[in-house]
Amino acid sequence: MIYLDNAATTMHKPQEVIEAVVAAMSSMGNAGRGVNDASLSASRLIYNTREKLCKLVGGTDPRQVVFTCNSTESLNIALRGLLEPGDHVITTMLEHNSVLRPLYDLEANGTSLTIVESDSKGNFDIEDIKSAVKPETKVIVCTNGSNLTGNYVDLQPIGEFARKKGILFVVDASQTAGVFPIDVEKMKIDVLCFTGHKGLLGPQGTGGMYVREGVKVRSLKAGGTGVQTYSKSQPVQMPTALEAGTLNGHGIAGLCAALDYIETYGMDKIRAREQELMWRFYEGVKDIENVTVYGDFSTKDRCAIVTLNIGDYDSSEVSDELLTEYGISTRSGGHCAPLMHEALKTVEQGAVRFSFSHFNTDEEVDAAIKAVQELSKEED
Repeated sequence: MIYLDNAATTMHKPQEVIEAVVAAMSSMGNAGRGVNDASLSASRLIYNTREKLCKLVGGTDPRQVVFTCNSTESLNIALRGLLEPGDHVITTMLEHNSVLRPLYDLEANGTSLTIVESDSKGNFDIEDIKSAVKPETKVIVCTNGSNLTGNYVDLQPIGEFARKKGILFVVDASQTAGVFPIDVEKMKIDVLCFTGHKGLLGPQGTGGMYVREGVKVRSLKAGGTGVQTYSKSQPVQMPTALEAGTLNGHGIAGLCAALDYIETYGMDKIRAREQELMWRFYEGVKDIENVTVYGDFSTKDRCAIVTLNIGDYDSSEVSDELLTEYGISTRSGGHCAPLMHEALKTVEQGAVRFSFSHFNTDEEVDAAIKAVQELSKEED
């Protein structure tokens, strides 16, 4: 199989990640729940991973790194833990349902919601964010990179505006963490949410968030922490305040190894290779008759995603043909980005997403181009 569904999850992991998970499965105790060697070594590994993540995103204190299962959990903790009835929140049409659905829930319970519109190429205007601000605006939340179009969002101007206005800035870095440089201090990000199983090259079931010091997020859950056992309420100290229950230590061990791999291999090198493959594919398909490519390709820096349709073919039929006839794995349908499909006018048809990893090869990309060419001829 030629795997081109890396925006969903990076299936090909560094061997070091696999070995770290296997080793943890046979040796790791419960972090923070004892003074035996297995427990203490787990605690050290988990804190070491916090340090690496803190460094990766330009944070100031590893204790502000909170582990979760994925971006969805991180975003739910952030949005439900910051917003209350009477507050106002601003977001964009680019967002994943991990942002939209919590916001719709909050809206139904009294939070005011403004969604900034996108143009037909999948871009929004920061001026529309600025004009949407109200006296009660508490949070601006947006993605760093669209999972549908691959468009990259420059966060710094939004963060600087939000900080100047005293508005909290929450970022969904699902498609960019581990691939694009992120500096929470420079970009004025208050809460950064990320997942471990995509660009960070870690196991599924890992993720987290970085919460700027001084920002108070209400806990989404309460329970065992290993500290302050006799307190009736969840401890307020970070990261325990937002981490109840046993962490996914085995997965975090893999994530720790993945972070070492990214540092050794080089994030810039990974991004350059992924973009090289993406541009190779884009140049090969953009002029094919009956093929429509979505997104903004006017700038070099973008996520390694090319999304397209072939004529009037339903996107799921195209993905099925790619898999069964050519052995190419892609993603079709709505991609959990309903508003972006509205902007692209692809709600009924969906779209076929090709997303690339630095583990992919030129030959695999060329095979995908050839497959699209042949399927487009069938549409004739």
